[in-house]
Amino acid sequence: MTVDLETLKKQMADHIHALQDEICGALERLDGKARFREDHWKRPGGGGGRSRVLEEGAFLEKGGVSTSVVFGELEEAFAGKLQGEGRTFWAGGLSLVLHPRNPHVPTVHANYRFIHQGSKAWFGGGADLTPYYLQEEDAVHFHRVHKEACDRHDPAYYPRYKKACDQYFHLRHRDEARGVGGIFFENTGEALEREFAFVKDVSRAFLPAYLPIAERRKDTPYTEAQRAWQELRRGRYVEFNLVWDRGTLFGLETKGRTESILMSLPPVVRWRYDYHPEPGTEEARLVEVLRRPRDWVGA
Repeated sequence: MTVDLETLKKQMADHIHALQDEICGALERLDGKARFREDHWKRPGGGGGRSRVLEEGAFLEKGGVSTSVVFGELEEAFAGKLQGEGRTFWAGGLSLVLHPRNPHVPTVHANYRFIHQGSKAWFGGGADLTPYYLQEEDAVHFHRVHKEACDRHDPAYYPRYKKACDQYFHLRHRDEARGVGGIFFENTGEALEREFAFVKDVSRAFLPAYLPIAERRKDTPYTEAQRAWQELRRGRYVEFNLVWDRGTLFGLETKGRTESILMSLPPVVRWRYDYHPEPGTEEARLVEVLRRPRDWVGA
């Protein structure tokens, strides 16, 4: 049966907009203080987006949950780097990054997208967790929820996409992971209707995967030294997003809105020259864990 791509594009756009509303509503209730600012923007070459950013909240120091549906012509050099053919493209997706104020609450990222280029179309995305102080039960919970979502579609998905996440979110220049991973997929190879069903399922798993962690940790007392460590580790997050992240590059190369693309960057960051945490500390334990991938759920 021939897939009606235009119908699928509309369904994906409807899904990401509804998901954006659901996630933003849940985060505002959790924060209890601040609300998301919403900006609508248009891309000169075609399409646009709806960016939502929350700053200086009780829970979130900064968080962005944005959707975009863009289309038109790609630059020839960049078009050749994608999976499709030719320069004509359409891309719709949701992207979020949450930077909590409390260093005991992990930063989290998620992205779900549908891209059509020439004769090819595919889905991609995933979610990953970046703690500053490692609580193993949090990592296990995050991975378990995503594994359950994957298993509903194919038991082979979770181990495959967990490994892909570990490989993708790796800072090669530091030889360490950005965090404790999650899942990351790009074109499962299944029929598009099955891919879409999978994307809907894993994207709806985001809130059950993250909210219990945030609720459990958000009122944990912390020191100025722990806050300084959080800011140092946020530097690694910036390095990945600006050096290695393909989503950042895609947004900039397709002439998306720069403010929306760079909303992922944390509000306060620090770098210290050749800094290493004291051996035996919780900070040193985190770095050691990030040196090699770990099986969090026994898969």
